[in-house]
Amino acid sequence: MADNVQLRTYVFIDSMQPQFAAFMASVASGYLPIEGQAALYVEIAPGMEINRLMDRALKATKVTPAEQIVERQYGMLELHADDQAEVRQAGLAILDALGKKEEDRIKPKVVSHQIIRKVDDHQAMLINRSGRKGMMLIAKQTLFILETYPAGYAVIAANEAEKAANINVVIIRPTGAFGRVYLAGEEADVMVAAEAALKAIEGINGIVEERRG
Repeated sequence: MADNVQLRTYVFIDSMQPQFAAFMASVASGYLPIEGQAALYVEIAPGMEINRLMDRALKATKVTPAEQIVERQYGMLELHADDQAEVRQAGLAILDALGKKEEDRIKPKVVSHQIIRKVDDHQAMLINRSGRKGMMLIAKQTLFILETYPAGYAVIAANEAEKAANINVVIIRPTGAFGRVYLAGEEADVMVAAEAALKAIEGINGIVEERRG
């Protein structure tokens, strides 16, 4: 099993922030996370093996799953609990099943990022209608958009940004070929949040891989 499984994303979140937790609860298909809980996101390729990894983690610990996404190319799971130690132990169980270490994950890349100041009313409407599950983007706010590779690292960027500044979490997309985060608010707050999001991505170690696509 382990030989042909790529550990794309492995990220521990120590404390889910209020908007982050609420957003993830709005899109979760499993047990809903709440503010302050710890969480683990794991993304692998190929996708089918995520079933066995979820099984191993749930039988080894007292974590609760919010998400299990199984596609042919990628698979992703989310596990959370009040106790950080339980979540970390679940992660160790997954790594043991894979025969890998945390450092064997892909080192994330910032594929692109941009800041749009004083967003036009009509563009705000378009973004709010494009699969938004979080806060509304208000016209004339400043908008920060971040694109990550692999996709799963979008979660740590969003959570750390919310820790750092008073911003609105509009969109988090942590699955697929690339991840995306949309954050909005007053310009000064968005600038702080953007710096925190970029720092979170750049601070994660792992195996350097040329991005695909």
